[in-house]
Amino acid sequence: MYALGDFLSVAAGWFVFNILRYTAIPEGVGFSSLGSFLVSPQVLLGQLLIPVAVIVIYAISGAYNRSRAFIKSRLDEILNAALVSLIGMLGVFFTVLIDDNIPERMTNYELMLTLWLSMFIPTAIVRLCGVTVMVRRIRHGQYGMRTLVVGLSKANAAQLQRIKVSCRDGGLSLIGCVNVPDDTPEKCLDGLRSFHTDNLAQLCRRLDVQAIVVLPDKSDFAGTVSMLNGLYALEIPVFVTQDLFSMIAARPRVSCVIGEPLIDITAANIPAWAANTKRLGDIVASSLALIVLAPLLAVLAVVVKLDTPGPAIYRQQRIGYRKKPFTIYKFRTMRSDAESSGPELASKHDPRVTRSGHILRKYRLDELPQFWNVLKGDMSLVGPRPEREFYLRQLVERQPTITLLHQVRPGITSWGMVKYGYAADIDQMLERLPYDMLYIENLSLGVDLKILFHTVNTVFRGRGQ
Repeated sequence: MYALGDFLSVAAGWFVFNILRYTAIPEGVGFSSLGSFLVSPQVLLGQLLIPVAVIVIYAISGAYNRSRAFIKSRLDEILNAALVSLIGMLGVFFTVLIDDNIPERMTNYELMLTLWLSMFIPTAIVRLCGVTVMVRRIRHGQYGMRTLVVGLSKANAAQLQRIKVSCRDGGLSLIGCVNVPDDTPEKCLDGLRSFHTDNLAQLCRRLDVQAIVVLPDKSDFAGTVSMLNGLYALEIPVFVTQDLFSMIAARPRVSCVIGEPLIDITAANIPAWAANTKRLGDIVASSLALIVLAPLLAVLAVVVKLDTPGPAIYRQQRIGYRKKPFTIYKFRTMRSDAESSGPELASKHDPRVTRSGHILRKYRLDELPQFWNVLKGDMSLVGPRPEREFYLRQLVERQPTITLLHQVRPGITSWGMVKYGYAADIDQMLERLPYDMLYIENLSLGVDLKILFHTVNTVFRGRGQ
């Protein structure tokens, strides 16, 4: 709905601008009448393509991201429309209007300003109307994400009352509480339905739950963390209170300013436009890499196949974004029976590594097939390295905050890989973990570029293991 509104707004603005454009510089347009100008093939093509191009820019800016589709700030919407309209205006001016015969320099500036206003004003008006209507309906209870509260007890009953006020304005519609202790007074529920279940994920699917609020249970922190781990796979927002978030660390993303602050632990601390740009860059870079490196990939596959018996490509299940399992692809660097006795990490002088495997691992050429994982969306160029479930369970027991790494897609390379390298055991994985946590806290396109630069340096120097 937002995208359709933007499309119609930009289309209307572009139509009005063409009328003003013809009126202002008729001698530069080359048409005998306004009607013949508006129905000319190039103008009609622009009437379709320019709104589509602007919508693409809006999408990259994060205007239509799922996390921003329900609750929107009117000020943010105006600023977003102003910035995207500016980018769209510059793009249209230097690709479409630059050839217009404009006799005076000042007319150029007036034309640019008119084009920007034609794109911005209709979009801003439509967005303000749409967001205002949505906010009013949310506050009147007509719209709201069906939300369960987990962890209610006598100790945090007062906190629930503050959360109810915050949820009303924040678009969360509380439908009940889960696993309420028997000694909790009925007045604490304040009319909310109480559910008891051993399978929270199943209950959420049955009730069509769209968000979850988790209250702190300081007496059973390990149990709370274990429950949070299972909630990531539901792919719905999971909100925690500030005091619970301080127990699992990292930099918060506060979803509510007035009332009880709720922090969405399922969303990484990165602007929507940066996340979309990062994904777009992954798609472009991985596509180009697979095309350019195709001859090298074919040669390496033949080398691995001829070196030792077994497949050239090694497939292994890893845990990725939102704790979803996926199949990672690598060139095989070990004997086919390397893990016949169970999962075992590679050591520095591992006898299981093949002759070609030593070279592939040294220059990290074994990672090249993962560009296919990046193109598919399982991974990113830069992100925390994905682990196997066997090791992830052990890591969570010793350091529960590792679950926060699943807020973003895992990467071919990472801050931890650049600063620390491969890990040979659980202890070394824990030593590498702070670097990946730093990446989550400082996630940006600039940091990604620095990590990629140092990764290339590592590859050319043969510092892999």
